[in-house]
Amino acid sequence: MRERINTALRAAQDASDKRRCATLRLIQTAVKDRENAAREHGKDGVNEDEVVDILRKMLRQRDASAEEFESGGQLDLAEQERIEQAIIREFLPEQLSEAEVRSACESTVKEIDAHGLRDIGRCMSELKSRYPGKMDFVQASCVMKDMLRNAGNENTGGEPGDEASN
Repeated sequence: MRERINTALRAAQDASDKRRCATLRLIQTAVKDRENAAREHGKDGVNEDEVVDILRKMLRQRDASAEEFESGGQLDLAEQERIEQAIIREFLPEQLSEAEVRSACESTVKEIDAHGLRDIGRCMSELKSRYPGKMDFVQASCVMKDMLRNAGNENTGGEPGDEASN
């Protein structure tokens, strides 16, 4: 991925695309900073998953900034943040759609035989191992909780608070 970023930076420099150059340099700097911090803690640097995490964090930062600019009426600055987001997204793996996330959650629940909210950790761990970097795990967690909450209600024979008559 680092090579893709370097190649994109060279192409942006050749095209004199200042916005793209600046954004790609920010990405490189963030990765180098994380590598330096990792080396200080005795690690060899950062792997591809950590680079993806850095890019996702950069996306969230730009999303928050764009919303602030929009609410403050600074639409030109909000647009710049959205452009930077698009550049950063180019280097992230393609994300699963909402329907694909739901399907992956359903199959995981069935495969590991999850029955309620107590199984959420096992389910999420399995999803993270199967779909690293390809899924919004916050979204998946919400979907999974809804599924497992419903599964737990079915196993108890109805809604919470319902009493079985003997």
